[in-house]
Amino acid sequence: MSGYAVVDVETTGITPASHHRVVEVAVVHVDDSGEVGSEWSTLLNPGRDLGAGHVHRIRAREVRKAPLFEEVAGDLAELLRGRVVVAHNLPFDVRFLAAEYARMGVEVPLSPSQGLCTMGLSRRYLRGTGKRSLEGCCRSAGLRLVDAHSALGDAHAAAGLLRHYLAAAPTPRPWAELLAACAALDWPHVQRSGRATVTRSQAGEGEAHFLERIVERLPGDTATDAADPYLAVLDRALVDRHLSAAEADELVDTARYLGISRETVAAAHHRYLAALADAAWEDGVVTGLERADLQNVAALLGMPPDSVGKELRRAEAERTCGGSAAGGRSAAPPASAFVLDPGDQVVFTGTSRRSRDDWHGMAVEAGLVPKNGVTRQTRILVAADPDSLSGKAKKARERGIPVITEEAFEKLLEAMG
Repeated sequence: MSGYAVVDVETTGITPASHHRVVEVAVVHVDDSGEVGSEWSTLLNPGRDLGAGHVHRIRAREVRKAPLFEEVAGDLAELLRGRVVVAHNLPFDVRFLAAEYARMGVEVPLSPSQGLCTMGLSRRYLRGTGKRSLEGCCRSAGLRLVDAHSALGDAHAAAGLLRHYLAAAPTPRPWAELLAACAALDWPHVQRSGRATVTRSQAGEGEAHFLERIVERLPGDTATDAADPYLAVLDRALVDRHLSAAEADELVDTARYLGISRETVAAAHHRYLAALADAAWEDGVVTGLERADLQNVAALLGMPPDSVGKELRRAEAERTCGGSAAGGRSAAPPASAFVLDPGDQVVFTGTSRRSRDDWHGMAVEAGLVPKNGVTRQTRILVAADPDSLSGKAKKARERGIPVITEEAFEKLLEAMG
């Protein structure tokens, strides 16, 4: 086997020495004539926070069910075996890939000296550009960069640059010896797991609403009171009025554990919305913000668009009648108004739009106590991405500590005065 394997990785940070990981990898095969062949890509679950999401545009909810690196390491090794590895900024990509294999205890022949760098070769084969970025090189070569900062998009762009260089290079190739040497490299055998890849397009396909993942009926599903523990989980999940994919999974798992059906869960959602409507009418006025809050909750719970209007009218009628509406109804569970109190401990995770020092300063100013690690005394975890895979987020979920968005934290600070 001979030819080229053009690779690109998206990562959680700039160096594996700081425990950063690969979160997406792509390979595009190119033969020595410049013909593009097969391609392969997958998102990866790095088991940690994703870092600069504004760069790679990957969210934790997309990778939480993606394969681990070790689950695709065998497939990737076969794609690289016998080929010259090519990348734009080759040292960056091969260093991360070699580090991922090293985590498995596997040594692979990946190094800058055993590949081609399209950025380095631009000095020889491109003119009129002082910029060596992938975008700048593509522009100089008359190529279009599509879907920048996705592994497959960048790998295709680098493959286009390689084709440009192959067309301009003399025969025999200046790197002919490298082609022969890479074809003979001793790649270790890495067991192939058969794990399916997960691409950005697949991850972007909307998951079914969590209510649809709860079975219609289950044995032992009797009284609606059985849903009270479910409501407690729901109340915690909706503290920030955002339902992350991890929280949706937790609700599904809770319903299964309790043995309650979709019908009972839907009734519990109705009770929850009713409690919010009652709370909105407590002072005799329903503001636009309160109505918008109810509409947001109803949408998150997959309830019909007219649910909010019906519950507000019902709550108004019961208030007018002294709390006893015609026909009667069972009392709704109380909806907690989550608040922070001075002295509460708060922890932050992820690469956010504010610096960590800024967040800590805001917390201290409000009388809160920012901490670096999650403990049982932690009141909330503020996450740049509420589906964060960080160790802090995992620990918070295990201990039932709310994981909230930055926007929700700002609102809680405002409520503190």
